[in-house]
Amino acid sequence: MTSWPPTVQEWLAHDPDPGSTTELAACSAEELRERFAHSLTFGTAGLRGPLRAGPNGMNLAVVLRTTRGVTAVLAERGLGGGHVVVGYDARHRSAEFGRAAAEVFAAQGFSVTLMPGPVPTPVVAFAVRRTGAVAGVQITASHNPPTDNGYKVYLEGGLQIVSPTDRDIEQAIASAPPADQIPRTPVEESGADLLSAYAERAATVRRGAGSVRVALTPMHGVGGEFALDALALAGIADVHVVTGQFAPDPDFPTVAFPNPEEPGAVDALLALAADVDAEVSIALDPDADRCAIGVPSAAGWRMLSGDETGWLLGDYVLSRCNDPASAVVASTVVSSRMLAAIAASYGARHVETLTGFKWLARADDDVPGTLRYAYEEAIGHCLDPEAVRDKDGISAAVLACDMVAALRAQGLSVLDALDALARRHGVHTTAAVTRRVTSPQQAAEIMTRLRNQPPAALVGFDLTVTDLQPRADALVFTGGDDTATVRVVVRPSGTEPKLKCYLEIRCDEELITARGRAAELQNAAAEAVRRW
Repeated sequence: MTSWPPTVQEWLAHDPDPGSTTELAACSAEELRERFAHSLTFGTAGLRGPLRAGPNGMNLAVVLRTTRGVTAVLAERGLGGGHVVVGYDARHRSAEFGRAAAEVFAAQGFSVTLMPGPVPTPVVAFAVRRTGAVAGVQITASHNPPTDNGYKVYLEGGLQIVSPTDRDIEQAIASAPPADQIPRTPVEESGADLLSAYAERAATVRRGAGSVRVALTPMHGVGGEFALDALALAGIADVHVVTGQFAPDPDFPTVAFPNPEEPGAVDALLALAADVDAEVSIALDPDADRCAIGVPSAAGWRMLSGDETGWLLGDYVLSRCNDPASAVVASTVVSSRMLAAIAASYGARHVETLTGFKWLARADDDVPGTLRYAYEEAIGHCLDPEAVRDKDGISAAVLACDMVAALRAQGLSVLDALDALARRHGVHTTAAVTRRVTSPQQAAEIMTRLRNQPPAALVGFDLTVTDLQPRADALVFTGGDDTATVRVVVRPSGTEPKLKCYLEIRCDEELITARGRAAELQNAAAEAVRRW
């Protein structure tokens, strides 16, 4: 290709997918401009985009050229010819894209483990770390709509890439050969031993004993069999699955949006949990790197927020840590502040990072101690950083069941444990306000306005603002008094056309009073933030 981004004609001249000509011919002039205005770029969790022809979509040509770019960067860093792990989920075209990526690596002299079938994303992170691979690639769009796919890159140690590596790869992609001129060498699938090793390792996060009755859904994704294996190895065999959502299905036919956090997505799971009298319900997202937990209450089953699960698991990990003073726990700037208070109570160190597990996984890089636990509010949890330096829904499911069993042995429920944390560290409530935007430009305009004219007050509290640029495009607004505080973080989404606002209220009064006041403040704050 003589220019980048290419013209439609240049693209078609080198697109190895025979269906692209017909697809692009059916596009309007406006859609063609959108598809060819720019290329997919690396965001919070790699490349993600709609399955479609053109540089601004996920397709075979983009996968080939992206992989060629990755090989060039690895070679520049003296890692050419090293071992690479390639995996893929069960989305449309994932297997095709995974094989294509493996073949490009092989043609450039790398030894390649191409996973034997669809696997959860944390399996690839585990395999890279376990084998000492120089890199790993997972074809996945996680919990995006069924029309999307993506490309996630890990480097040595199974850590997601961060800048400047992402920009280096993008530059290498721009100068890569045309897709149909990139060599490919056939690769045989392998790594079955790594799948077994992963399940065995995930089971070891369990600290206690005793069975738990579980309701489980993998939400049409790839985590079902892996979760059953890990739970069984951990001594948890009383697992009931949502049968209509158990087999992988790239169309996600029973949910409007394949994300456990979306309204209605876990209705079938909670109905099953009630039917079988489960003690805990577990929803994995389609690539099983995220885990949502549901528990019974007096008013029926309810899902915990990602922050609530983060508090509980963080406290549980630290309570069973032999040397908490050497432990590091981490959460992101958009997550609740309670984990910091929990860590302080154990004498552990808390680190706050930018959004995304590419930063959480590195939380102990420049501080004393070793990372033991990390979470982000979007139901992502890292329970075993020595094995998986990324979020892992399956190990989170194992530890959640272990925690439920341990609480039951003390005559306590999960909600009792949440009450205890609130009494100890103050009532914390969190909420998210999402504003959809038509383009990244619109999101940038809103952020500019908030920077130039920040709101002075919120729910009666004067606000101070912290701008996280240049580290991140985010603003943090805080205010409060001796009995209550309010915090709002505003940032554009790294994966979707949204502006996200993360609210947290903290109240220090008696439990029932504090919860009532926190709810009032949160509702008022959310209403005000929507007008920002």
